[in-house]
Amino acid sequence: MIARSVSRTLLLVLSLSVAWQGLAAENTTGGINTNSVPVPPLRPGPTDGRIAFVTAKMLEKLHYTRRAFNDEISSKFLDSYLEALDPQHLHFLQEDLNEFEKYRTRLDNLTLAGSGVSDVRPAYEIYNRFVKRLEQRLAYVDSLFKAEIFKFDTDDKILINRKELPYPKDINEAQALWRERLRFEYLQEHLGKIDARQKAEKEAKAGKNTPAVEEKKAPKKTESEEIVDTLWHRYQRTLKMFRDWDSDDVIQLYLTTLARVYDPHSDYLGHAQLEQFAIGMNLSLFGIGAELRSEDGYCSINRLLPGGPATKSNKIKEKDRIVAVGQSNQPPVDVVDMNLSKAVQLIRGPKGTEVRLTIIPAGADMSVRKEVTLIRDEIPLEDMAAKAKLIDLPDGNGGTNRMGVIDLPSFYASFDVSSSRGRSESKSTSADVIRLVNKLKQENIKGLILDLRRNGGGSLEEAIRLTGLFIKEGPVVQIKSFDGDLQEDSDNDPSVLYDGPLIVLTSRFSASASEIVAGALQDYGRALLVGDQATHGKGTVQSVNPLKPYVQLPDKSATNDPGALKLTIKKFYRASGASTQLKGVTPDIVLPSIFNEAKDFGEESLDNALAYDTLPSAKFEPVNRVAPYLEELRKRSSGRIATDKDFDYIRQDIAHYKKTQADKTISLNEQTRLKEKDEADARMKARDQERLTRKEPSEKIYEITLKNAVLPGLPAPVAKTNALAKAAMQGSGGTNETAATPIPAHPRLENSADDEEEKPPAVDATMIEAEHILVDYLELLSKRGQVAGK
Repeated sequence: MIARSVSRTLLLVLSLSVAWQGLAAENTTGGINTNSVPVPPLRPGPTDGRIAFVTAKMLEKLHYTRRAFNDEISSKFLDSYLEALDPQHLHFLQEDLNEFEKYRTRLDNLTLAGSGVSDVRPAYEIYNRFVKRLEQRLAYVDSLFKAEIFKFDTDDKILINRKELPYPKDINEAQALWRERLRFEYLQEHLGKIDARQKAEKEAKAGKNTPAVEEKKAPKKTESEEIVDTLWHRYQRTLKMFRDWDSDDVIQLYLTTLARVYDPHSDYLGHAQLEQFAIGMNLSLFGIGAELRSEDGYCSINRLLPGGPATKSNKIKEKDRIVAVGQSNQPPVDVVDMNLSKAVQLIRGPKGTEVRLTIIPAGADMSVRKEVTLIRDEIPLEDMAAKAKLIDLPDGNGGTNRMGVIDLPSFYASFDVSSSRGRSESKSTSADVIRLVNKLKQENIKGLILDLRRNGGGSLEEAIRLTGLFIKEGPVVQIKSFDGDLQEDSDNDPSVLYDGPLIVLTSRFSASASEIVAGALQDYGRALLVGDQATHGKGTVQSVNPLKPYVQLPDKSATNDPGALKLTIKKFYRASGASTQLKGVTPDIVLPSIFNEAKDFGEESLDNALAYDTLPSAKFEPVNRVAPYLEELRKRSSGRIATDKDFDYIRQDIAHYKKTQADKTISLNEQTRLKEKDEADARMKARDQERLTRKEPSEKIYEITLKNAVLPGLPAPVAKTNALAKAAMQGSGGTNETAATPIPAHPRLENSADDEEEKPPAVDATMIEAEHILVDYLELLSKRGQVAGK
């Protein structure tokens, strides 16, 4: 949740998908050079000390808890930083911990130095030691690959999660853990290859294999050689990724760790992280419109985004490789073997500015070079914007229940991080939802479902505005400062966008702003809440505080951005006075879900989470739309769920999850693992066969986007593509005349027509049950004479 007082600056970024950095080295063990080139220890950057000092002071003076950075915080800081680098307690040795123990009660003194410049050498000393241990692990893995014969015929088991266990006491104990982990990884790859062979055999029997184009290929490797290659590349990439860190990366982790000692939602945001944060808030970015990945040390074009400068130019293709980046008239910078995130920073830039890319065209000889000049532009992230569906569901009496669904993945709003030109158009969640709901109202829906299951929060302003679309007026959220000062944020607009029957879907992943909306609509009795046992439980407010005004650069030529501190400054409470912190929002109707049993999801699973508490209720007038019908709605829903096959499958998954969680280990016996896989495959096959016998869903579904919401009428209904529909078409002599124009898949179906076996629809049981609950709700309301769908 972002406080509304955040200053607005400009966001200028490029669409990129950051992947692990690859390597281009040649053979020995596993196909990659094992000669480890010594890397000098990394040292603090010129502004690290100033950034750390200001960050620590802000945490002391501005954080909600107002806790002094004392010996207790210092001790937690040390432990948290060690775990941030080595979360599974696999690399640091007890001798390392003993050496670092001198900092346990000194990090506060070193960070809050009276000169205004922190001593951040502990961050680098610990980081450098971690890289050394990674190098030792790589060398040990190399020796195992040369000497080990991998067999999996014993009753050995491995404990994957070692977070609560001690660090290894010495190098011998560490090597035992490394060997155990390597054996597990090898077995995973081996089982994967068995699975791939079985699929290939099925395809061959079905005649689906097509002759491959003859190419000159290297001699075929044995399975063992292929697995060693795969794992060795993985270990090398991991080491290279950490070796490629610079001072920005180290100080980013170090200060974020310090911030999270105060609470799990405070963060230090370096310049790159601040830009990424703004991307999520704005749902737009500036750049060339390309998704990149790292491949053998090159930035490779993975995908071109429709409408972006790269696509419009017709000069860049997928799998082209970028080898250098130039800005306008400046000389190009070589990006081969550069950390991908660093290359991203070179490619990013303001809207309307020029970037020159030197590329190796896809399929061309490695000596070929081509320069492409592009002008950066805005690329909207439409996948994360609000969208809607209109559903026509037969009522069994010759009529239709027409209902709408609003899918809202986040609460986005315009958020800028610099003052450069190229400002994006204003973004507003509430404005987009108004457009979609108006379209649904024009189509005469009888009820509405607001889906917040994937909504992790965002703008507090937008959460309040969206709540106001469904209530007349009144307090939406109460906000408490560290000193107890209370503030009510209200909807002051008496108009209501939609006054009909409303269901809000929530899950364990509904957090922050979505919890405010769900809690307010529940307090007012305006909406029926359906979903997991509770929402995430994030009841805190953060502000983003740029550090530039407070960080004195060492000289006038230093122009690097010191970033910002995202800081928890307040807690929020529902209109009823209950905090959503830790406990979240409990729905009116709880549906079976594996996340009801998972203890590693939600606020309560996070370290240093703030406590739950309550306030007196604010003054508001509930409309009491839900309580009169709740008992009957629960009864009907419970009856359906008890006999529904998909919820039965969910209950089976819950039982299996509880069993595996109680064991906590994984077998390293090949036959045991194959038996477990066969049992799991049999369960899924039985489910597939049962689902394939079902009748085609009777409803019609229309996808409504922000673009087509302004057009008259409805788009074509979503195609139904399950096995029975295909059989019916084949039986009637139908032909696939529309194959050249793909029809979008049913939103609740994930068919795979190319699989070796016919696959049934993947069912969203929670959404289907929400639709049934809404139908029940409409029926009960009609009996009371209430008008639906105003």
